[in-house]
Amino acid sequence: MPEGASVRTLRQIISGDEIIQLVIRLGLLAVLIVWTLLLIRPFVPILAWGVVLAVALNPLFQRLTKLLGGRPKLAAGILTLISLAIVIGPATWLGMGAVDGIRELAGQMTAGEVLVPSPPQSLKKWPLVGPQLFDLWDQASTNLRSLLREVVPYLKPFATTLLGFAGNAGVGTVKFLLSVVVAGVLFPYGPLLVAASRDFLSRIVPEQSEHFLDLAGTTIRAVSQGVIGVAIVQSLLAGLGFKLAGIPSAGLLAFVVLLLSIVQIGGAIVILPVIVWIWTDKDFSIALLLTVFLVVVSVLDNILKPLIMGRGLTTPALVILIGVIGGTLVHGIIGLFIGPIILSVAWELTVAWIRTERAPPAQLAVER
Repeated sequence: MPEGASVRTLRQIISGDEIIQLVIRLGLLAVLIVWTLLLIRPFVPILAWGVVLAVALNPLFQRLTKLLGGRPKLAAGILTLISLAIVIGPATWLGMGAVDGIRELAGQMTAGEVLVPSPPQSLKKWPLVGPQLFDLWDQASTNLRSLLREVVPYLKPFATTLLGFAGNAGVGTVKFLLSVVVAGVLFPYGPLLVAASRDFLSRIVPEQSEHFLDLAGTTIRAVSQGVIGVAIVQSLLAGLGFKLAGIPSAGLLAFVVLLLSIVQIGGAIVILPVIVWIWTDKDFSIALLLTVFLVVVSVLDNILKPLIMGRGLTTPALVILIGVIGGTLVHGIIGLFIGPIILSVAWELTVAWIRTERAPPAQLAVER
């Protein structure tokens, strides 16, 4: 065999050995990555919500740190205890009430009997609009009963989904508690995490890393405070009003108010019929007080959102709705809050990136 041919054969063997080694290394690396992702997958919602809480509450943490004389660990501990008290107290009360209502509704669907309340006879005694309102309510309840008799058999699979959702409520509560603890741990390390995020983004989008980081933080605070936070406050107050009024399934109705507020529809759709029911069941003075309270609650989002969000949220309501549905299907109850925030951040960053790509070089220089 010629010397040149033997050298080429040796090189091919060496090259083949290197390829085999490279394939083995890449395979081991892929196994390690997949295994790592499987191990941390259950903790992803907890970590994500913890980061969101840390970013959303960071301004409050900074002010509290200054009030305590520059002691960040003490400020983080106090803020964590307050957050845990909120989660364990009113939030758990609202969640358990909603779970009971969901289980009752799912039981009615499974049995094929979804109850629609008839109008009370006292409604006829209202001046001017009483008889007309009674007839309208009676016709609506009668038509709904006949409609539901036809539809309920097809809703039985949905009842199983509702029961599964209610069954995960306990796990969701534990995840919320762990997320608050994670946020408390992250508070003192905020500057380091921001610097690490900035370095990471500088390797991906070096020219716009600072802008994208600020945009992500602003979007997280806007959605978590102006959308999620306001919705939680509004639903808690609405649930309190429903409970004081003795409304059946008050927790479930408050949970519906929460959902409608998050998707930017508003809880007035639920609150206004409740007010009508209160006037048919309560004395004048009690009905008046509850009506004033619930009317204030129904317009609370219109008052708080401009104050918290400033110029407002540019993310479309459809994106938030998709985030709510997708987050709930993927991560359960905690995904109800994580989904719209993550999707809003992705939307805002994508829009900003597209605008950056379309902008002429001179305009980019002026913006920088």
